[in-house]
Amino acid sequence: MTDDTREVFHGEHKVNGGKLVVADIETDGRTITGVKISGDFFLEPEEAFFDLAPALVGASVRDSGQELTRRLDHALGAYPDLEMHGFSTADVATVVRRALTRATNFTDYDWRIIRGPVLPTKVNVALDEVLLQSVQDGTRTPTLRFWEWNDKATVIGSFQSYMNEIRPEGVEKYGIDVVRRISGGGAMFMEGGNCITYSMFVPESLVAGLDYAESYAYLDKWVIAALAEQGVDAWYQPINDITSTGGKIGGAAQKRLTSGTVLHHATMSYDIDADKMVEVLRIGQAKISDKGISSAKKRVDPLRRQTGSTREEIIDTMVKVFTERYGATPDTYTDEEMARAEELVRTKFGTYEWTHRVP
Repeated sequence: MTDDTREVFHGEHKVNGGKLVVADIETDGRTITGVKISGDFFLEPEEAFFDLAPALVGASVRDSGQELTRRLDHALGAYPDLEMHGFSTADVATVVRRALTRATNFTDYDWRIIRGPVLPTKVNVALDEVLLQSVQDGTRTPTLRFWEWNDKATVIGSFQSYMNEIRPEGVEKYGIDVVRRISGGGAMFMEGGNCITYSMFVPESLVAGLDYAESYAYLDKWVIAALAEQGVDAWYQPINDITSTGGKIGGAAQKRLTSGTVLHHATMSYDIDADKMVEVLRIGQAKISDKGISSAKKRVDPLRRQTGSTREEIIDTMVKVFTERYGATPDTYTDEEMARAEELVRTKFGTYEWTHRVP
């Protein structure tokens, strides 16, 4: 190995609910030639620790997290009484992938936070596309925004069938506006004030080295911490459910551009009218039985009941936790962004063709 081919990488990964794992890596551009693994985790017997790094030497810099985990598991198989606390071999593989891809962290960016104003749901959905493009183009730094709306709407996923998800009689009875978003995932029943919805717009490097499921939990670590401050014992149920000891709170979805820029957004129930929800949405028996429950109305446990706080107080806590952790500046939409969103409502999100693109 010559000096001009030697590359050095550093990565850190805080395990969800666990410890910090750190990797310092050297490569020759093709394979891993040197590794140092460290962290505040616990590992017994101690001798096993010294087999972690050698297991990774010789691996390709392009190996997947699964392949790196396989190498580590094979090396540690010699220890039948192995105990790992606060981390796993998969977490070591993740930090190696994060290092090799030169992944960034939340604190590497000049974050902006937008709260309000109150906008029609179609405009809120359109703004997700507009701001995602703005972050990709570099005209906006990574942004967290909270939706505000006062209309009655159901937002369906990009790939959901209108016919299979919506009850026309319920839509007509309650005057529901059905809007299709650009991300996948399930339908959201969104009357004004009954949910907390936020969107994040981030560059690919923030989730580099993470698989799809890991990226969901990683991007919402701050949300779980904010809910804890509100007295809610919450966690991620892979791949995209935010749940708690009281039941499901909400769910997240993502849209990724070909550049890798990510829209990550989530809706959490604050005070949903479950009776009305099941009149508007067709919640299939397959989904209900998969959750181990007998009734769709029992799937969601609203934050109002769990916290006793107002919706505004919960959002205040979320903003506080995010800002304390990562730093953020209050912001607003630009005139150009609002104009682009209104145009997208006219040409896309407000059209029959888009809303019914999967009949």
